[in-house]
Amino acid sequence: MGKKKHAEHVNHERWLVSYADFITLLFAFFVVLFASSQSDKKKEKQMAAAIKAAFSDTRIFDMHSATPALTDGGASVDTKPIEMPLPTAPEFGSGNGNGNGDGQDVAAQIRKAIERAAAKQISAGAISIHQAADGLTISLQEGGFFPSGSAELRMDSQGMLDHIIAALPTNMKIRVEGHSDNRPIHTAQFASNWELSSARASAIAREMLTRARFDPAMVSAAGYAEYHPVASNETEAGRAQNRRVDIVVLQLTSAPPPPPMAPAPRRVHNEASTASTSEPGIVKDALPHSTP
Repeated sequence: MGKKKHAEHVNHERWLVSYADFITLLFAFFVVLFASSQSDKKKEKQMAAAIKAAFSDTRIFDMHSATPALTDGGASVDTKPIEMPLPTAPEFGSGNGNGNGDGQDVAAQIRKAIERAAAKQISAGAISIHQAADGLTISLQEGGFFPSGSAELRMDSQGMLDHIIAALPTNMKIRVEGHSDNRPIHTAQFASNWELSSARASAIAREMLTRARFDPAMVSAAGYAEYHPVASNETEAGRAQNRRVDIVVLQLTSAPPPPPMAPAPRRVHNEASTASTSEPGIVKDALPHSTP
């Protein structure tokens, strides 16, 4: 006779297997989260510094601009600002009433001082000087003084800017103008070329006020965006010329002051021929009475 088969019992605890798998996966998930939150802070700072240095390296000339940076280029150039002796800022007199002759002399003195200090940068196209209708204009090209899309001055342009500021007269009105090309810009810092050009002009004006004894009432800053170009925006070379900051020395003429205005003739009131108006305190002239 065969063995009698026993009835199989149903296992009601198989859910523990699935539950154990779920707990294991949940534990692994939280371990990964913990490991991610406890990253190496030192390596993270090193990585951030490396990324910042790669994107803000001022030793290499920007590819989009046709004006070279003020350094000679090359990876071994030290980006620290070079300390250069700062000459005393000149203070030109207002002249002796000789008209445009004094203005031309002042313009020639400023031009010579800047040409001596920045001969290399002028020949490279980073700085240009010309006489405009409203005064002597010193143009600072973007490639030599500002990174692309930024209003922060290049570290390697500080020394040259010192010499330019030192050559400017402190007793004449100066207007700092920011200009850009016609390519639109929209970043977290600048919503348009108006903001960018104004910020660059303000940056140069701020350096003038902090580095030399300029009267703040004699210095102004203005942003013109792309609406005052000096070259065509159809070419890259023209756009590079339009991205600039102009320092305009306005008071280059010493015309004699206008004669004082003659005082207005005073009206003589005849006490016997005045009549009061309806409002108190106001006296109105009346025609003289004819005698009978």
